[in-house]
Amino acid sequence: MNIYDWDNTIYQGDSTADFVLWLYVHRPLTMLSIFRTAGCGILYGLHLMEKLTFKQNLYHMFVYVKDIDRTADDFVDSHMDHVKDWYLQQQKKDDMVISASPEFMIRRFCAKLGIVNILASQVDPKTGRYTGVNCHGKEKVRRLQKIEKNADIDEFYSDSMSDAPLAALAKKAYLVKGDQRREWPQK
Repeated sequence: MNIYDWDNTIYQGDSTADFVLWLYVHRPLTMLSIFRTAGCGILYGLHLMEKLTFKQNLYHMFVYVKDIDRTADDFVDSHMDHVKDWYLQQQKKDDMVISASPEFMIRRFCAKLGIVNILASQVDPKTGRYTGVNCHGKEKVRRLQKIEKNADIDEFYSDSMSDAPLAALAKKAYLVKGDQRREWPQK
């Protein structure tokens, strides 16, 4: 099995940031959350707010979207062109995506790609509140081992060194920058 991070790995850019910006344009009522988001962004930037708290405040904008499921579908349909060609060329049936982005969003992209193995952050799409731990860093490994204790990972791909714990479990690991894939740096 090959495991991939999503944002800046399979997806060109940050799908969550793209969704937030898309919502501001296509669902203008979400602009009511912009001051909250900006204030929390400043606090997070000054290290006065934890990342999870910042993200939950950012996702609070979802309460201003009447039909979040249809809206998420519309966003995904409009952003499928962000899936990198190199991934499509090497995609395998048993690929898995593990991402810190909200699962309700990642699941939609993956469904269109035929990817069924998905682990991502559990966020209530109607409230923006986390219903679990942010799926990031060591949490990715914990979540994977919870469903598949002795996962046999052939290859792992990510754009972030924060995924080193998962890279360490793979036979081969690659650091992704744009469309370039290089062997994971050794310590």
